[in-house]
Amino acid sequence: MTGSVPNDIAGRLQRGRDRMFTGRAAELAVFRAALTGDEGAPAVLFVHGPGGIGKSMLLRRFAAEARAMGRPVLDIDGRTVQPTPEAFEREAGAAFAEDGTVLIIDTFERCQGLEGWLREKFLPRLPHGGVAVIAGRQAPDAEWTSDPGWADLLYRMALRNLSPDEATALLHAWGVPRHSQAPLLAFTGGHPLALALAAAVAVREPVGTTQWKPSMDVVATLLSRLVGEVPSPLHRRALEVCARVHMTTETLLRVVLGDDATVMFAWLRELPFIESTQDGLFPHDVVRQALEEDLRWRDPDGYAELHGRLGRHLFEQIRTSPVTGTLSAVRSFLFLYRDDRYMSDFNSWREAGQVRLTACEADDRDRIRALAGEVEGEESAALAGAWLERGPEAFRVCRTTRENKAVGFSVWLQLTEAPQSFHDPVAEAAWNHARATQPLREGEHIAVARFSVTSPEYPKISPVENLHQWRTLAEAARTEGRVAWMYVVVRAGTFWTPYMASLGLHPIAERPRVGDLTYTLFAIDWRVQPVWAWAEEKTRLMLSHVRDGSRTVQAGGEEVRRGTEFTVLSRPEFDAALRDALRSFFRPREWSANPLTRSRLTAGTNRALPQILTDAVEGLRTEPGGEKYYKAVSRTYLTKGMPTQQSVAERLGLPFSTYRRHLAEGIARVCDALWRQEIYGDPAPTDRPHPAV
Repeated sequence: MTGSVPNDIAGRLQRGRDRMFTGRAAELAVFRAALTGDEGAPAVLFVHGPGGIGKSMLLRRFAAEARAMGRPVLDIDGRTVQPTPEAFEREAGAAFAEDGTVLIIDTFERCQGLEGWLREKFLPRLPHGGVAVIAGRQAPDAEWTSDPGWADLLYRMALRNLSPDEATALLHAWGVPRHSQAPLLAFTGGHPLALALAAAVAVREPVGTTQWKPSMDVVATLLSRLVGEVPSPLHRRALEVCARVHMTTETLLRVVLGDDATVMFAWLRELPFIESTQDGLFPHDVVRQALEEDLRWRDPDGYAELHGRLGRHLFEQIRTSPVTGTLSAVRSFLFLYRDDRYMSDFNSWREAGQVRLTACEADDRDRIRALAGEVEGEESAALAGAWLERGPEAFRVCRTTRENKAVGFSVWLQLTEAPQSFHDPVAEAAWNHARATQPLREGEHIAVARFSVTSPEYPKISPVENLHQWRTLAEAARTEGRVAWMYVVVRAGTFWTPYMASLGLHPIAERPRVGDLTYTLFAIDWRVQPVWAWAEEKTRLMLSHVRDGSRTVQAGGEEVRRGTEFTVLSRPEFDAALRDALRSFFRPREWSANPLTRSRLTAGTNRALPQILTDAVEGLRTEPGGEKYYKAVSRTYLTKGMPTQQSVAERLGLPFSTYRRHLAEGIARVCDALWRQEIYGDPAPTDRPHPAV
């Protein structure tokens, strides 16, 4: 009776494993071909993939099938073998004793140093019909593929996550209720170990929300199995950066790690759970999730600091990147906010490489009109044609990466007056709203994302639509200071309202019609909340749950202000406030009442109003003939002990009328200089072009 127990346990163990095994049909087919010795079948299978991807389970299935066919099987565990040729030979020498032996080597990363010896000395000695399966985290080295002798003998088998159907089948086998499966699938991405851990939790504690998060016990297990020991805190930080951003480059690592970035990038790219693309490195989804959850829980301050530093860097990339790199910068910036429900619901980063945005060429014009007619009707197509004639540089065409087929287009209008040459109800609605609500000031314009046309073959949420949206943010950031109102025009207003509201854009009352379609215009005044302040507000909202809803967080070493909003002043109001500020220069109690302290001039900088005034007056000295204006203004307002203008004129040795003329001209020049800062954000006039994205 005692002797039957082990067999019974072994049988139950195997049946349980068989019940939980799902997918891997292609891998099993290759192994079966190797067992039957089909022509061209491999003799060595090299299985590789990150921890928890299912290598050991697949190898157990291979062993079971081989034994069922009557083949002798020899199992070797790399964790229990000394990594020397002599020790390995002692453990695996039995593979040479009998024809048709199947040698299975698991956890090969523990004896990776034997790879060359195994290839050159050990495996060629396997008897007739022998099959070897090697499984480890690292891919086989290049010597296998560069050797023509191994070209037909070796099969490289890279294990990936389970497909959605396979992952669903695994959850079903675990007994997870159907209504609880979606959030588990979203978290695990089809990673077998993560699925098993999450399923075990879900069976004990039913999932009741679509925003399910794993317990920290699950996260700790995943990190231990998937990532393992990390050599140092510096390596840990490199992993955290890689988990936080969309794509990791050495340049991006340098923002956080400084001169250590080169070494850390080289280390990252060798890890089995890190993928390499032309845009950089990224971790497998479940590793990214586990690292993120662990950092948020373990070090919320460090998480906030990392997010803030990366966010500021990436936002600056949007503003300063060459035209060809701007949308990539927007994609990376918005990816930081993927935990926001609406950001993740309305953006698809995974498919971003399928399409690209290009300038409008002469050959595109017919296609643009055809797309507009197909999607929005002939009246809209006529308006698209009219805008094309007026300014083709405002158009961008979305093309598929492979076929170079035009599948959408967007239009970014910059208006300083109402359209005159033709009637466009949508553009006129935007202009009328701006004029009635908060008119433009000198040097400003309104921006209208007038068309965002996507081919009907794509759904509402698609990589094409994403490019339209990302262009809007890029354009706003690059023209910051000159753009006043921005309007995003959509057809399905109800569908887009939650997302637009989460971005701070709100629908205007007027709903213009073109043909059979009614449009909704979502508006934001970038003078009230500039784009950089909008980005900081997004950061604060996203991190509020990490920092227990505290009023402010530290992001990149600087305080993120809650709800930064500016006062929009007309030029007469601005000049009057500036004169009041000069008169109250030595009365600081009056400064808080001055509207300039709530304008972009001061609230958008780290400088106090007196310092801004002092710098502007000092700037008069650098202008041709400006010394006399500097003396008049500085002696009148910035020097203590000058009670009257008459005494200032006497001190300067000027007739009173001459002094008054110098003072008036000096104040006017200071007003002009600071108005340029209010509008353009620059301390000096600039005619720099702002190229379209």
